[in-house]
Amino acid sequence: MSTISFESLCLKDDDCPPSPRQAQREEDTFDTDLESDEEDEGTMDASVAEVYLQACRLVGVVPVSYFIRNLDSTTMSLTHHGLGPLGCKALAIALVNDMNINNLELANNHIQAEGTKYLVEMLRANFTIQHLDLSTNNLQSAGAEHVAKMLLGNISLKSIKLSGNGFTDDDAKYFAESFSSNSRIKELDLSHNEFCGKGGEHLGQMLANNEALEVLDLSWNHLRMKGAVALCAGLKVNVMLKHLDLSWNGFGNEGALAMGEALKFNNTLVHLNLNNNRITDEGVSMLCRGLEFNDTLRALVLAYNSITVEGALALVKVVKNTPKTALEEINMCNVLVNENFVQLLEATCQEHPGLDVQYGGVGGSIAKKPPKRVDPMKVIQDYLDQHKLRLWDFFRNIDKDGTMRVPVADFRKAVQQSSIPLDRYQIEELIQRLDRDRTGMVDYRGLADTRKQMMRDHRRQLRKVESRQKKEKQKSDRILKTFQKAVEAVTPHGSMVISPGAAKDDSSGPQHFSATPLSSWHHILMSNSSRYSVTNLSNEHVHLPMVGGTASYYPTSSLAMHSYSQPNLLDDSLNSARGKSISAQGIRSDPEMSHSKLTPTANHLTQSRPALNAKQPEAKAKTRKVKKKKTKKPVDKGSKNLTQM
Repeated sequence: MSTISFESLCLKDDDCPPSPRQAQREEDTFDTDLESDEEDEGTMDASVAEVYLQACRLVGVVPVSYFIRNLDSTTMSLTHHGLGPLGCKALAIALVNDMNINNLELANNHIQAEGTKYLVEMLRANFTIQHLDLSTNNLQSAGAEHVAKMLLGNISLKSIKLSGNGFTDDDAKYFAESFSSNSRIKELDLSHNEFCGKGGEHLGQMLANNEALEVLDLSWNHLRMKGAVALCAGLKVNVMLKHLDLSWNGFGNEGALAMGEALKFNNTLVHLNLNNNRITDEGVSMLCRGLEFNDTLRALVLAYNSITVEGALALVKVVKNTPKTALEEINMCNVLVNENFVQLLEATCQEHPGLDVQYGGVGGSIAKKPPKRVDPMKVIQDYLDQHKLRLWDFFRNIDKDGTMRVPVADFRKAVQQSSIPLDRYQIEELIQRLDRDRTGMVDYRGLADTRKQMMRDHRRQLRKVESRQKKEKQKSDRILKTFQKAVEAVTPHGSMVISPGAAKDDSSGPQHFSATPLSSWHHILMSNSSRYSVTNLSNEHVHLPMVGGTASYYPTSSLAMHSYSQPNLLDDSLNSARGKSISAQGIRSDPEMSHSKLTPTANHLTQSRPALNAKQPEAKAKTRKVKKKKTKKPVDKGSKNLTQM
């Protein structure tokens, strides 16, 4: 590996030696900065200190006395020292040959992309530094590219902090590429950046391909729904990550739904932080669906979300009803609970003694909307229908004159004395409808119009409820579909699709699961979709392999199955049944299939697979032979009689 020299890191305009007057002025400056450290010069590393002082003279910056005083320490903390790009260059020159410092902290020094370039050159020669902190240094896109190139070949770094450097979505692709091949770094901090939806896709790809990261901090970004779904898709197939911080990202209930789907399959995550993510009780219920299948997560942080007692009860119920759960800590410190929650928690702690739930206190209540009063006109109509009465029969005793106008006081008294189940508020609402002009007389001829209006309002309300439920279902289906597409996008090439029933190992016995390459499933499903309609699948007994279903698929022992690892679309089971429906991958020997050739889609599949093509003519011939036997039976009898004569 090529090492960098002192001259290779010098500025071009500093190649010539400085003038004597300038050198004298610089020496005076250094003396004023280091005169208090003259007593410690005997204990510091003379070679590194001399190189650093000489580099500072050439670059034109004031040396940092703290660096020289602590050269014998393994941790060099230069946070908030205002190094800048040139100061970082002088530091990089000194650290090329340093063999003592393994933890370098350079947070908040405004080193920018230029200073990062010098550090990258230094890290190509220095294999001692294992922990690097470059937080809040305004690296931007150019700095992200320099760091990513360094991570491709570095073999010494174990953790790196890049928080608050203004990285955007386009910069996330650099980290996705570098961490796909880097198997050394265990901890990565990318918090306080500007990753959004596209950045979440790149980071999800990084999680899917990386097999070394154990701690990842993505807090204070803008992942939101699209980025959250893509990131959770990568988390689903990740096999190493243990600590994940996603606080302050605005996941919402959509992100909680995707996270719940990821937790069904992930079996390595131990600590999950979802603070301040706009998750409500509905999102908690979606998250609990994944916790029911997860047996590795120990700590779940959901503080400062819009969670009430309902969400808190749902979380404790999951722990109580899941014997294999590993949850030991649930943090929702801002939630006020009630007595029912406390009783349920005590009963759960008896079964799970290690459970620690942090809540805000006792005094909360379940947020329920006040019960909506029934339309009084509907109550009257139901009463009349039940007793088989007409509207005029009810007012006959009140309206003696038959003018269909009754004083308000008499109307109120009559309704109260009747057996119609109306309370005081409903009666006043009905009076306001029938006496809108405040004349003191109730014209009950308007009850017919009121009834029509009531029916229209009722139908309108039903349509609103149905429309809202339909939109919510479409939204959930769309999120799940996007999640599945994201899983397919971030899944490494050649990976297998495993049915949910085989996601966890069962100690009771071996489990069979379906495992087929994603490209093969896509090819088979797309080809079959043009051949079989919904009616064919419902009427005919067609057995197709289920992708992601709970049913297991047992491959046959044919040579084609062993060579291609996918279902044989033209099985030899055609030979076993004549004149009957054959359920081998959806092929039937009916008249339509016997007279017509295979569809172009099937021909395309057989052309691309020689093993399948070799068996196709034999299957066709046999099906035609069966048909000819059925049609030529009477002809054969006549021919026998002729031969006898």
